[in-house]
Amino acid sequence: MNTTRPMTRRDVARGIAASAAVASMPCPALAQGAAHIVVIGGGFGGASCVRALRQLDAKLQVSLIEPNQTFTACPFSNEVIAGMRELPAQQFTYDKIAASGVTVIQQSAAKVDPQKRAVTLADGNSLGYDRLVLSPGIDLRFDALPGYDEAASARMPHAWKAGEQTMLLRRQIEAMEDGGTVVIAVPAAPLRCPPAPYERASLIAHYLKTRKPRSKVLILDAKDGFSQQRLFEAAWKELYPGMIERIALSQGGRAISVDPATGTIITDFGNYVADVASVIPPQRAGRIAELAGAADNTGWCPIDPTTFASKLAPHVHVIGDACIAGQIPKAASAASAQGKACAASIVAMLSDKAPETPRLSGACYNTVAPGYAFSLSGVYQPKDGQFAEVEGATSPVNAPRAVRQREAEAAETWFRTITVETFG
Repeated sequence: MNTTRPMTRRDVARGIAASAAVASMPCPALAQGAAHIVVIGGGFGGASCVRALRQLDAKLQVSLIEPNQTFTACPFSNEVIAGMRELPAQQFTYDKIAASGVTVIQQSAAKVDPQKRAVTLADGNSLGYDRLVLSPGIDLRFDALPGYDEAASARMPHAWKAGEQTMLLRRQIEAMEDGGTVVIAVPAAPLRCPPAPYERASLIAHYLKTRKPRSKVLILDAKDGFSQQRLFEAAWKELYPGMIERIALSQGGRAISVDPATGTIITDFGNYVADVASVIPPQRAGRIAELAGAADNTGWCPIDPTTFASKLAPHVHVIGDACIAGQIPKAASAASAQGKACAASIVAMLSDKAPETPRLSGACYNTVAPGYAFSLSGVYQPKDGQFAEVEGATSPVNAPRAVRQREAEAAETWFRTITVETFG
């Protein structure tokens, strides 16, 4: 980040969007008739993409493949864990998307054949496409941390996919006796929403301070530094003195295995027994990206940043958390922006026009207590085959409480805006 300008209400209202406004672009007449665009994944990226496609050209056939009837948003889910918010406030249906003319197929995609341009659904039926957009989010690598598999997550919830896991972690913290320790194991980058583990630690500490003041939060971190570290550490010192401890990678904080039966997390330098453990495992692109041949040996998907076209699979585009997007963080706001920009690129290509170079901008918020938040904003453009940050701003470290309050209000406005724009 190269400036320290605080976020303004104009920034919030803008949210994150492609610089070429979707609603204002002309609707081209497609020479080949009504092309069929299939989007896999109904999160912020995929849902934004299908809505943008319909806005750009109502003649397009647009299908969204998403097995869940309800989308549960990750942003603000840490507030659910801390008892500050209820889960239904995070949940949205696809009714408005279907009403816009998108065919919503409530199944999983089982296979992709990029050569035949076909998606096989869970029921065995096949769906052809002219262009395919993958927005599968992340999968958790349950094979990456010895002792931690899907069964172990019932004892040591990751809560990294909002929903049942979110509520499980909340119930465990509520049931913990005063004087207990909540341990959060954080993986190395890349991961979805890099600041979120530290927001989680902050909000759990808020719950403990008000309900179980003799308790503590321990962060075992596989990294030495993290996004907005100075802001978090200043907030912890001010709000939760002595309650939050972080052990960084160089101090032996990297988890190397776990024992769910005893609640033990083993690191390079020692063992830590948790009363409640939230273990966030390493991540990769959603499984369908690998099946489509769009993921490389890192587990993520290399793309052309101008069009979001896969560098590995023909006629396939990848957006959101699954793609390798350079300096753009894996976050809801980024996925939404990429979905809109990808839609504009596809429509341009179908019209035999050169896609415009995307310019993506937006804000990310972190809440550390009720009425106390700070923000991060950036503008990103393609450079040397990746997205690079060309402008950036973060909240000042020594801002007064009034500024933190305004940013907490801005965070609420941002969430309402992006969810209404995405899901209606």
